[in-house]
Amino acid sequence: MLKMINSLSVFLLLMVIVNVADAKQEPIKQLKYFLKNTKTLEATFKQVTVDENGQITQTSHGDFFLSRPGKFRWSYKKPFEQEIVSNQGKVWFYDVDLEQVTVKKLDDSMGSTPALLLSGDIALEENFILQQQGVDEELQWIKLSPKNEETGYNYILIGLADDSIGGMELSDNFGQLTRIFFSNIKRNMQLDKSIFEFKTPEGVDVFEN
Repeated sequence: MLKMINSLSVFLLLMVIVNVADAKQEPIKQLKYFLKNTKTLEATFKQVTVDENGQITQTSHGDFFLSRPGKFRWSYKKPFEQEIVSNQGKVWFYDVDLEQVTVKKLDDSMGSTPALLLSGDIALEENFILQQQGVDEELQWIKLSPKNEETGYNYILIGLADDSIGGMELSDNFGQLTRIFFSNIKRNMQLDKSIFEFKTPEGVDVFEN
């Protein structure tokens, strides 16, 4: 009888260990599932920029569109109008107030940044160290630390809710944080192709790298 009790105790202990390990991996599995199964995404966003002293320097609002692979559009509405459009291996940065467009190749301008992480096909474990960060703002957060030390940032945080993205945070090498929170999220809906086409307005200066 004693042997049976000991065997049962060992079995239960092993089950607890396995369940704890699965619990730790669950958010990472959700992230992989989201990236694999999201073909298109439409959302509104709030972006907050925080300086190295913890002070908010700017809060922006706009719309975000994604079509994998390689297409995305950040449309900033407030406080300043800006457009960031990616299509056919290029990215257009349009500042309405400056009347200026900068065009860059996707690889040169983005590397393994959050934009490419969402829009491309990146092998997570090959490029990042993944760590579960717990729950905050009702989101389950995963920290992605780049293995390549030459990137322009320290880490990316991705917040998930109900198998969909709810927020992101980017810490750059200058101590600045960029936090983005998504709302009104629609996944895998048909998006008009024109959303990811950029036409330079007349009279606007264009700089292409």
